[in-house]
Amino acid sequence: MPKQKHQVTNLAEYNQGLRRRGDLTVWISDEALGMWSAARRTTRGGQPRYSDLAIELCLTLGMLFKQPLRQTQGFMRGITGILGVEIAVPDFSTLSRWGNGVILQTSPRADKQAAIRLVVDSTCLKIFGKGEWLEEKHKTKRKRRSWRKLHLGLDLVSGEIVSSDLTTDEVGDPTALPGLLDQVDGPVALFLAPLSDASIACRAMDGAYDGEPTSDLLAARFGSMIEVTIPPPKTAILSAIAGQDSTARDCHIADIAARGRMAWQKASGYNQRSRGETLMGRWKAVIGPKLKARAFEKQKTEAKIGVRVLNRMTELGRPQFERTA
Repeated sequence: MPKQKHQVTNLAEYNQGLRRRGDLTVWISDEALGMWSAARRTTRGGQPRYSDLAIELCLTLGMLFKQPLRQTQGFMRGITGILGVEIAVPDFSTLSRWGNGVILQTSPRADKQAAIRLVVDSTCLKIFGKGEWLEEKHKTKRKRRSWRKLHLGLDLVSGEIVSSDLTTDEVGDPTALPGLLDQVDGPVALFLAPLSDASIACRAMDGAYDGEPTSDLLAARFGSMIEVTIPPPKTAILSAIAGQDSTARDCHIADIAARGRMAWQKASGYNQRSRGETLMGRWKAVIGPKLKARAFEKQKTEAKIGVRVLNRMTELGRPQFERTA
């Protein structure tokens, strides 16, 4: 198969968006500084000094520039000095405590009525677990690596991550799918998913998306109008009612048998699923392949902030391609 060639048609705008990703004025707005202090508590207890937005901003900058919490505190102190604003900067221990259960502000989609073309995929993120500690202290061979599993749902139209979840490595992709669909705030016209499960790499031998549970779940959530494209395995056979009332899976199996798997992928649009793989590579290049937090709830907060960082970068500018060969 000849390799396709594409050309970026909005190179000037895209370059400007790439430059703005490192602009502090993009990440620190006047509105954020105005909402820095927390609202006064009306119930019994001490008065909080910082709002959730202030903690979120500090954690976001720390993740964006790959800094530990202490360096993040110093970085924010330097920024406030340059800006000449009189605000209290949270110390590293406060950022660590508030990372457990901080309420992140949600950003609704610009057009909630537009149909979403959803691609879901998952990847494994490394964490520092007791296995690494024992290996470092006792110089023993590590028996098992420590992982977390990141599940993401990407809208092919807007390029936005519309759903995300962080689970343990024992949770398979179909098990996490209901939680991802709960976060989708609009109609879904297309659902693309891989056959293989990333949990195999994380040592969890759960099944993949191919099967009746996933099909029934999608039909119950979005009705019969949704187009489901999940590749059947090589050993897949037609259902018992294929001759009378063929399912979408039966049609995929028959099409692959008649035309071949590569032709089916091109005709069905399944090749667009590579956008999900690209998203995972983008996460590990921009955010990183590891989680810094130790506690699971703080790791979930870290993953949510990572989603917001990537979505914000997408808003600043996306490349537009046209095929040249």
